[in-house]
Amino acid sequence: MTAFSIVLLAMIAAFLGMRLYSVLGKRTGHEQEPVLPRRDDRAAPTPIRVDDGDTPALAAPASDTTGLVYEPAAEAGLRQLLATDRNFDAGRFMEGAEAAYRMILEAYWKGDRDTLRDLCDDDSYEAFAEAIAAREARGETLDNRLIGIDSAKITAVELNRGEARISVRYHADISAVTRDADGKLIAGSMSDAAQTDDLWTFRRQIGSNDPNWVLDEAESA
Repeated sequence: MTAFSIVLLAMIAAFLGMRLYSVLGKRTGHEQEPVLPRRDDRAAPTPIRVDDGDTPALAAPASDTTGLVYEPAAEAGLRQLLATDRNFDAGRFMEGAEAAYRMILEAYWKGDRDTLRDLCDDDSYEAFAEAIAAREARGETLDNRLIGIDSAKITAVELNRGEARISVRYHADISAVTRDADGKLIAGSMSDAAQTDDLWTFRRQIGSNDPNWVLDEAESA
């Protein structure tokens, strides 16, 4: 199954103070299976740009060294979203997006269904659960580690019928190891981290009392 959805990424004022910390990743090239099940092969929309001085809500989190949390083609959509939802803060959203990336990846790698159940919608949870079940049936375990997120930026923002969709591209370093039922290394290397290129798309109904963003698409380049 190459298509599925994943959830969560809260609106981060509440996000960071609450249970939602996140993650999402891609195929590292070391595993025998994707680091994360993928939703589809649809390309991300091209992005735009906003001046930090014009829109304070677009300020970058401390981890971003360029001062931007978005790519150029995302500007128009961000401005539209800010005009529609005055509580939206792009910087805080991206703090949550990075947190979510980590949390979901680690839950998938560990086979933590309870955490995935909390963070995923039905379709994405089922995709994760199926991948975990197949791995368990083979007697395999993943000893993957997210070394660090090099960058995470909004690439596109779309509004349609009261729903906002935000695409985020992640570049991260992941070391990946697959072991068999006896704990023997059958793929990967903990000393050889690979750089990932992942695109996640989150959605949320504007005006909803639920602050959580649902990640409904995941792609790996």
